[in-house]
Amino acid sequence: MRFKASLLHFIVMSGLTLGAIGVSGVSGAWAQDKTVQLVGFGDSLMAGYQLAPTESYTAKLEAALKAKGRAVVVTNAGVSGDTSTGGLSRIDWSVPDGTDGVILELGANDALRGISPEQTEKSLDTTLARLKERGIPVLLMGMLAPPNMGADYAARFNPIYKRLAEKYGVPLYPFFLDGVASVAGLQLEDGMHPNPKGVDMMVERSLPAVESFLGDIEKRAK
Repeated sequence: MRFKASLLHFIVMSGLTLGAIGVSGVSGAWAQDKTVQLVGFGDSLMAGYQLAPTESYTAKLEAALKAKGRAVVVTNAGVSGDTSTGGLSRIDWSVPDGTDGVILELGANDALRGISPEQTEKSLDTTLARLKERGIPVLLMGMLAPPNMGADYAARFNPIYKRLAEKYGVPLYPFFLDGVASVAGLQLEDGMHPNPKGVDMMVERSLPAVESFLGDIEKRAK
C-alpha cells in the first residue's frame, strides 16, 4: 500500500484534526479472568510494512494495553497490498473462532488503485456482515481517498466508513493515519508508510478508541 505525496499535502492543507474518542475502561476483575483476543485485520498499515514484527501497529498496541494492565493479545492479520475484496476473501479463516474483537482497516489500496467506491463499500459491508454473523465485535478504522483521484471520487469514497459504522452499529476511528500522514519524520523513506515512531503515534492516538472498544467487549461478556 503506497500513499502518494498528494495525500499528505491534502491533509496538511485541509487542517484535518480528529477528536479523541471516549474511553471506557475494562474492569480489572474481568481483565484478570480472561485474556481478550483481538485481531488486527488490514493491509500494509496493519501488517507493518518494512518494520520488524515488534514494531508493527498490532505489536505496539498490545504492549501499550498490557502496560495499562490489560490482559490482551492482538494478533496481526495484516497483508500488504490487500484491497477490501482481498480482505473479504480471507476474512473467515484469518479471524479464528474464539476471537473477541476485530480491528478492521481496509480500503486504502482500493482508493489508490481507483477501485469503484461502490465496490469497496460492498466488500466492506459483506466483511462486516460476516463478522456480525459470527458474533464478533468490530472497531472500524477509517481511511481517506487521495485527492489526485478527484473530488467526485473522494465524495463517493470518504463517507463509506461512517455509513457502514452506523449501519452495523460499530465504533469508528475516523482516520487510521491520524497524527502521522502530515508529520515529517514519522514515515519511512517512501514518505507513505509509518516508521516505528509513526506507529507509536498511531497507537497513542487510537488507544482511547481501542480501550473504549474493550469496554464494549466487556459489556457483551457479562
